[in-house]
Amino acid sequence: MERKLAAVLEADVVGYSRLMGLDEAGTLGTLKSHLREVIEPAVAQRRGRIVNTTGDAFLAEFPSVVDAVECSVEMQAALEIRNAGLPEDRKMRFRMGINLGDVMVEGSDIYGDGVNVAARLESLAPAGGICISQPVHELVGSLGLSWEDAGEQFVKNIAKPVRAYRLQSAAPATRLEKPAPSAGRRFPLPAVAMVSAAVVFVGGLGFWGYQGRYATPPAAERSTANLKPALAVLPFNNMSEDPKQEYFSDGITEDLITDLSKLSGLFVIARNSSFVYKGKPVNVPQVGKELGVRYVLEGSVRKAGKVVRITAQLIDAATGHHLWAERYDRDLTGVFDVQDDVRQKIVAALAVKLTAGEKEQWGRKPTNNPEAYDLWARGLEQQAAFNREGILEARRLFLRAVELDPAFARAYGQIANTYTTEWEMGWSGSPAELLETAVSFAQRAVALDDALPQAHWVLSRAYAQRKKYDEALAEIEKAVALNPNFADGHAYLAQVLVYGGRAEEALRHVEEAMRINPRAPYWYVYIQGHAQFMLGRYDAAVATLKLSLERNANYQATRRVLIAAYGQAGMKSEAEWEIAEYRVADPSATIGRLREISPIRDAKYLERYVEGLRKAGVPE
Repeated sequence: MERKLAAVLEADVVGYSRLMGLDEAGTLGTLKSHLREVIEPAVAQRRGRIVNTTGDAFLAEFPSVVDAVECSVEMQAALEIRNAGLPEDRKMRFRMGINLGDVMVEGSDIYGDGVNVAARLESLAPAGGICISQPVHELVGSLGLSWEDAGEQFVKNIAKPVRAYRLQSAAPATRLEKPAPSAGRRFPLPAVAMVSAAVVFVGGLGFWGYQGRYATPPAAERSTANLKPALAVLPFNNMSEDPKQEYFSDGITEDLITDLSKLSGLFVIARNSSFVYKGKPVNVPQVGKELGVRYVLEGSVRKAGKVVRITAQLIDAATGHHLWAERYDRDLTGVFDVQDDVRQKIVAALAVKLTAGEKEQWGRKPTNNPEAYDLWARGLEQQAAFNREGILEARRLFLRAVELDPAFARAYGQIANTYTTEWEMGWSGSPAELLETAVSFAQRAVALDDALPQAHWVLSRAYAQRKKYDEALAEIEKAVALNPNFADGHAYLAQVLVYGGRAEEALRHVEEAMRINPRAPYWYVYIQGHAQFMLGRYDAAVATLKLSLERNANYQATRRVLIAAYGQAGMKSEAEWEIAEYRVADPSATIGRLREISPIRDAKYLERYVEGLRKAGVPE
């Protein structure tokens, strides 16, 4: 296969799914118009070529990084001019990433890390913005552009960290004046450079060069007036003399994250990512940089018998200043009042405006029974072990919790979660019974608290596993609507969309989940690989699914799709090895049985999956 060095530009539309939901025909027409009248001419005039377009994204290559960068600046400015007369919610903005690297050439396509890094850089760019790699930055210093050093970024599917730079301004414009590489340039660079500078600055508002001072959920385009404060809640330290009391401090942290993430005016990092810092010395500015947040909440819990002391402090990660700090001494029945007060202080300190619905839900206690709460927190600790013994012990604790408080919705949801997990991992010989039980407990959770996103999430999982696609989609969409910061909700919405034949849309949601939860768990990566496979991107799917399997070799759904991806990619020897591995867990695996248990509803996708299994050598 031919290899070469190329400047690669990857771009996609921000909030494309939302735009399509507002006006499908109009959005598609606008995108085609932008491609035909702005993007394609600009790329051609800079000696580049469009490698491919997929839905709302395009990939281009250039013989020079200077051409690639100047072309991106011109395109962004021209596109913003086109946006000028549109309402904010109808504007179409692109993110762009540029890398210089080695690529493999096959026909008219290019592959390899050179392309993958450009894609990852694109995901780090703000709406209307541009992000470049260090090799590109080293070669464009003479262009008069101002770049913000975003530091080294650990990005998915790339082994080493990537140093990234975001465009801050393009001034002074006169320094950009130079002869066009070909006659008839459509967008004169001096005229558009300062427009682009304003556009990128609005999109960036850089804090620490990562996610911006305020992080914005990637499915929405927002003006600077509507940007959200970004917060990470670190695991509260267990200051009790008994280290076994750690489950209690973790439970309080989990509750705070769950409740704060429901607020539409706040961007909250998911639990998986903030708990990376558990038990480690914390440098708050570094945490802010790594997670892309401006604010950090940290605290401690000391529990002795029926008395508890909780401390909490809200810190501005940019300055290290404490915005608010408090210490509470309560008996166990007062824990919920403490949590409520902490939430209220955060909302006040960050000037978060609550909607009418949020005000109505605000301050509701998960349970009035401290012993039930204690059992729930113990169950979460057991569940985190993610093995059969831990899941069954967690179930026992959650069941005991609902015995003490039959209205404890969160505990019912977690009971359902243990059953769906047991089904997914193949730990029981009665799958139909497991799913029926999961549905029953999840429905009970929803009936008790219809505003609990996790209850709708687990009910969606149970419905999907029973091949009730419409019900699964309705529940997971409700979960995400209730909590736009619900990373697991976005990830599972992506999975349900894949089942229904909407893999392109699924990729957007799983990428959004990965932004909210930067330390994405294995199953997010699996869903991303699943979507890539269904789109026919077999090489990318193989790389992604292998990464998922490295993180959890026991998740057999990943291995099944990886086998099919190997089959479709013609990698028969690799497929044979994975089939042998899979048969350790499922000795009687056949195409017929794997088709039967697959939740894939879309006929075309299901046949692609089955065909891959067949090509890989799985027996009929």
